[in-house]
This record gives sequence, structure tokens and C-alpha cells, in this order.
Amino acid sequence: MKILHLISSPRGEASFSVKLGRAIVSELQSAHPDHTLITHDLTATPFPHLEEAHITSFFTPEEKRTPELVEAVKHSDEAIAELMNADAVVIDAPMYNFGIPSTLKTWIDHIARAGKTFKYDGKTPEGLVTNKKVYLAISSGGVYSEGFMKAYDFTESYLRAVLGFMGMTDIKAFRVEGVKVPGMQETALDKAIQAIEL
Repeated sequence: MKILHLISSPRGEASFSVKLGRAIVSELQSAHPDHTLITHDLTATPFPHLEEAHITSFFTPEEKRTPELVEAVKHSDEAIAELMNADAVVIDAPMYNFGIPSTLKTWIDHIARAGKTFKYDGKTPEGLVTNKKVYLAISSGGVYSEGFMKAYDFTESYLRAVLGFMGMTDIKAFRVEGVKVPGMQETALDKAIQAIEL
């Protein structure tokens, strides 16, 4: 099994999403001793925010790209190749202001490309990134999986929507939540790790 692990929290070892993501990776490694693992810390080596050159390069045929456009599309092409080569993708996603960190959003902006990871057959979109297992390691200070705050959770719903649009529909989400809530924070991580089921 080829595992791709994406880290998007800048908190390093203190990050609950990183701790949960590593626990998921560990379970995958135990289940598949012949695995290979690629880990990307998107905060240490962030993808550039999309600029005009990136957009232009995405929509310019390869043989017509200038040297500038060849350089602009490099990150995207490499990220898509890595994604296509993976069997399992583990995405650490701390909730920031009800959504995902900008580092993770930028990675998504580089992989969500028409003709590469999705296409339109007439008016119907078709995802081209198939046969992947995706595991989301979501962390949040409060509880957003249920109750009145669930309406503010745009982390899991967005990731399921955008990844599903690209063909990644086999998604499992695990949450370490309530890490800022007294009475919950002490056991939040252990509870989340115990819930991991591949």
C-alpha cells in the first residue's frame, strides 16, 4: 500500500490533528507491512497561492507553455502525480474559523484541475481520482459533529464535497473534538484514536 499523509497544522507536535493523523497512519502501516509512506507538512513547504501564471498554465496545452508556465505548473503536476500514485490518503485538518487551514486549501487548489482530476461529460462532472481510501483527521476546540454547532462545520462537509467531486468518495472521518472544553479535553484524543476503524 502507498500512503500519502498531508499535515496542515502549523502547531507541530502540539497539534491534535497531527496526533490523530499519525495514529491513522500507524493503523494503516500495521495493516499493510509492505507499505510505503510519503508525508508532506504543508506548513513547512507550503504550496503557493494561485496566481495568474498558475491559472494560465493549467489551461495552456503542455507543448505551448512558456518556461514561466512550465515552472508555474510544476507543483500542481507533482502533487497530482503523488495523489494518483497513492492507495490511501490521510489528511490532517484542524478546524480554523469553521473551515480548513489555507495551507490545505492551497494544496486542493493545485490538485483540482479540469482534465486532470475531473472532467465534464456533457454537463455531468466525472471524478478521475478513483480507487483511493481517504481518511480525515479533524480536530476542533469545540464539538461540531453534533448539536447546535454542527451547522458551523464546513471542514468535513467541504472536504467530502471537493474530494468526492474529484472521484474520492471512499472517505472516513475521525474527529478529536472538544480539546478546549473542560471535562472533554482530557480524554478527547484517546477517544478519537480508539474510534479509528480502517
